[in-house]
Amino acid sequence: MSTRNTAQNATPGSPQNWTATPITTGILRGAIDLEQTAHGVLPHRLPAWARAQNTDPNLAMVEDQPSGVRLVLRTRATTVELDVLPTKREYVGAPPRPDGVYDLLVDGRLTDRASVAGGNILTIDMTAGTAEHKPGPPGTVRFGGLPDGEKDVEIWLPHNERTELVALRTDAPVDPVTDRARPVWLHHGSSISHGSDAASPTTTWPALAASLAGVDLINLGFGGNALLDPFTARTMRDTRADLISVKIGINLVNTDLMRLRAFAPAVHGFLDTIREGHPTAPLLVVSPTYCRIHEDTPGPTAPDFSRISDGQLRFLAAGDPAERASGKLTLNVIRDELARIVRQRSADDPNLHHLDGRELYGEADYAELPLPDELHPDAASHRRIGERFADLAFTATRLNTAR
Repeated sequence: MSTRNTAQNATPGSPQNWTATPITTGILRGAIDLEQTAHGVLPHRLPAWARAQNTDPNLAMVEDQPSGVRLVLRTRATTVELDVLPTKREYVGAPPRPDGVYDLLVDGRLTDRASVAGGNILTIDMTAGTAEHKPGPPGTVRFGGLPDGEKDVEIWLPHNERTELVALRTDAPVDPVTDRARPVWLHHGSSISHGSDAASPTTTWPALAASLAGVDLINLGFGGNALLDPFTARTMRDTRADLISVKIGINLVNTDLMRLRAFAPAVHGFLDTIREGHPTAPLLVVSPTYCRIHEDTPGPTAPDFSRISDGQLRFLAAGDPAERASGKLTLNVIRDELARIVRQRSADDPNLHHLDGRELYGEADYAELPLPDELHPDAASHRRIGERFADLAFTATRLNTAR
């Protein structure tokens, strides 16, 4: 694989015999909805009706970051150009964030990467709780030197950067890939599932697991927002899927959103809603991976700004372990409760399964590959989690039963 930055900030003059292909759901996978914008189309991972029910600006920001969303084409083209309008995030007091990464796959093999500079800038002040939006120009990501002949081409969009799709051009016609024989895996989780601190969109742990298992991913991992929202459950209910997983826990502690009394009924309701649309699909409930600061200490989670000028934003637990007695949630409390709920429900639902998240990333893994900010795994840990999930989840006793 070559790694090149082939992006440009102005649309190049393409030969007149090139093909311009409208960007529609026919060539886009992993998105739930496409919104028409002044520039083109914006992929969303929640439908419009669900977005209308949301009042949290953070969820609004992360659901339109296209984690798992990719263009999938069948073509003889040797050059592909994609005009995009990214929205970059900058944090006051912190070093600049790297540009989002576009991964190119040819016949399922990662062959190139690129980024697009410029675009809109969203400046976030975490201390003041404010955000300022500054508009910028579109840019072009260009992949050249593709092999001649018919092939499947995938362009995976940056998992952590809002990306409006403006135009797609190729030097040969393209067709949608209509072979949908692979099972569709629908996953919901937190920022770890979203891909925080992964190196690129195909190296988030869900993308890695999907590749290893040979399944078609729809990733509803929303940074900071795996909060048992009913509209997320209804979205999952209404989305075509053969295999389903939900990773629950860390964000409920981060936000200190609910107590144990509310947690169990909310989990039951979330699973009930999914089952309305998928009554027999394999459904895997995954408890939290290891997170030292919140194993036995409740939330909320607070940012530690002491090293932010050096680019090291870290997090700490602001709760008190004694508050567990009043029903405050910790990761161990949530793990025990999720295991109990699945045991209870599986008596009437043989396709419901449970996976302890520490089997994906546990205390021993933390000692070897610590969480850089105490919350999010790095690129090496994403690979480990993805490989383990593929092995532990896509088996005859869990998500493999429908294949």
